[in-house]
Amino acid sequence: MESSWSSSPERVEPGFGGETPPPSREPAEPLPRDRDAPRLHDYAGFWQRAVALLIDWLIVVVIAMPIIVVSFGADYFSLDPVRRAGDLVIAAVVGAIVVGFWRYCGATPGKLAVGVRIVDAATGAPPSTLRLVIRLLCYVVSAVPFYLGFLWAAFDRRKQGWHDKIAGTVVIQEPD
Repeated sequence: MESSWSSSPERVEPGFGGETPPPSREPAEPLPRDRDAPRLHDYAGFWQRAVALLIDWLIVVVIAMPIIVVSFGADYFSLDPVRRAGDLVIAAVVGAIVVGFWRYCGATPGKLAVGVRIVDAATGAPPSTLRLVIRLLCYVVSAVPFYLGFLWAAFDRRKQGWHDKIAGTVVIQEPD
């Protein structure tokens, strides 16, 4: 009994109109997958990144708090929304400083202290400024659902948080 998938000229699969079937959608040579590619660097672990974040936030608090108190007064720390109008300005300034450090140093002071830096996930080169701005904005995506996007780095094969995945970045160990 002959199979309906026979390649004989008498039987042609419906839909092809007697012509040869379309070419396969497979690439001529298989593309290397990330797990098959040689590893040129080690990814920064979750705890290294957590310590770096702690250092960065301590720096922000030590520098920003006196500036906030001098600029807005101690009443700034009340829950009154009118007194909190400067929050967007402060967030924008801190965000610009963070992106500046990422762009020109490859890392924030905390990341530099623990010996890691941010690179483009595809090339290993320094990321573009746009990619870094996207990474910063995506911190919100990582933070909103109970900080799960940051915790994701503890379990991810490439140690990427959601903000890294969206922006196409990885955090790697500095070479010795």
